[in-house]
Amino acid sequence: MSTRAGLLDASPPGWLALPSAWTVAALITAAAVAAPIMAVLVGAAAPAGPVWRHLAETVLAELVANSVLLAAGTALISTAIGASTAWLVTMHAFPGRRLFEVALLLPLAMPAYLIGYVYTDLLDVTGPVQGWIRESFGLRFGEYWFPQIRSIEGAVVMFGLVLYPYVYLLCRAAFLEQSICLAEVARTLGCSKRGMIWRVALPLARPAIAAGAGLAVMEALADFGTVGHFAVRTFTTGIYQAWFHMADRTAAQQLAACLMGIVALLLLSERLVRGPRRFFNTSSKHQALVPQPLGGASALLAIVACTLPVLLGFVIPAARLAFLGWSAGDDGALVLPFARNSFLLAGLAALCAVTVAVVIAYGARLFPSPLIRGATTVASLGYAIPGSVIAVGVLVPFGLFDNALDGWMRARFGVSTGLLLSGTIAALVFAYVVRFLAVALSSVEAGLERIRPSIEDAARVLGRSPAGSLATVHLPLLRGSLLSAALLVFVDTMKELPATLIVRPFDFDTLAVRVYNLASDEKLAQASTAALLIVAAGLIPVAVLARAMRRSGH
Repeated sequence: MSTRAGLLDASPPGWLALPSAWTVAALITAAAVAAPIMAVLVGAAAPAGPVWRHLAETVLAELVANSVLLAAGTALISTAIGASTAWLVTMHAFPGRRLFEVALLLPLAMPAYLIGYVYTDLLDVTGPVQGWIRESFGLRFGEYWFPQIRSIEGAVVMFGLVLYPYVYLLCRAAFLEQSICLAEVARTLGCSKRGMIWRVALPLARPAIAAGAGLAVMEALADFGTVGHFAVRTFTTGIYQAWFHMADRTAAQQLAACLMGIVALLLLSERLVRGPRRFFNTSSKHQALVPQPLGGASALLAIVACTLPVLLGFVIPAARLAFLGWSAGDDGALVLPFARNSFLLAGLAALCAVTVAVVIAYGARLFPSPLIRGATTVASLGYAIPGSVIAVGVLVPFGLFDNALDGWMRARFGVSTGLLLSGTIAALVFAYVVRFLAVALSSVEAGLERIRPSIEDAARVLGRSPAGSLATVHLPLLRGSLLSAALLVFVDTMKELPATLIVRPFDFDTLAVRVYNLASDEKLAQASTAALLIVAAGLIPVAVLARAMRRSGH
């Protein structure tokens, strides 16, 4: 028997009952998080109604095709930009390399719908770019060719420009973990520098590339603001229209189930393509990579390749928003209520998500059974599900509960309780927690892994209960991880649009909803102030990531 097991057997009676208590807490949490997803699946099994049949006959094929094209295009562009820039800043030395290591993260602060609004304002028929072309060359509209920004191709480019940092981060970490010994062996076997990239470095980084591209694809499929503004019909826009415009809950659930199926297929496709192959370094020796210096034209090309994504994905949109905000943006008093609502919701969501993450992660640490591991996996599924799906899944059971309670109170006491959960802040915060719990859970789990098990053993010997040990030992040691988790959930909540649009209480708009409503009315200048506040909040995780990269040497 291990020392850890021996201490458990010799621990006070309070510890012996603890694993089951934490198991129950983790299972209840996982069941609550999984309830919206199960509600969607159960509702989707209902008989098809006239709205669903109408959608199937008219737009369903278009929704599927556009969603697949959106996913494929986003994966292609984000992988091309993210992997290439990660390779350049990791494997080569050129002027500005240290600056680009951090600057390439900046598009993470720019939500896709904001960059879509900005480039539509700049490149549309009435925008300044086409206006300058007409004035400079004496042309009228229709006498010259210009790419159509409001198209699925335009939406794919927008997503690629702001989502490539997911691939960049993971690829850069994968490249840094590769040993220079592999490159030396490849060269002795006659492999060129280009061949070494395609036959050694990229295959070893394939899991990281797939993970980053998967995150980018899920974010693209979850988007509502960009595709809605670009008039591209996807499952997210279809769910919104079925719920609000057609007032058919069952049709919305059935569309949500289809979208969940597409997400599941995308997540499984790379694993099936990879098959039984595994990509890792089999050598026990590791020698850090030494960046190869670039000069002349090669250095210039590297600088251009790293500058363009930052320029197009952050600098130009941020500069345009700043100009519009300075010239014709909302004043502070008008934006203040929306900012207050956003900060309230984001703060509550961050607090609840971190609390739930601590309960699940600490329970898994104390009692690492397959049951707890399964509960943790289920609790993490929300991040792979679009916000519109989660919103539908939240409103359906909450609506059933409200209606059942109201009917019982009317029959029993002649009193109507109304809507206690549906369309409330509690329902919206719950949707955020389901959506972003995985973000908090990963940070808390990583922090717990850095705490030695001997600390729990010492606490047991000293008579500390699990709750006491958590409060006085673990939480102080987890302060950094908890802060990082709270910040990430806070910023993700600030940017979330689909779930907010569907679940929010009546006349309770956030900054994201304010920007969406004004941009839909072609009032981007007025919306720029709220948009800049969202971007400013998005810079927080970028700063946290940059600091972590500096500390770890990555």
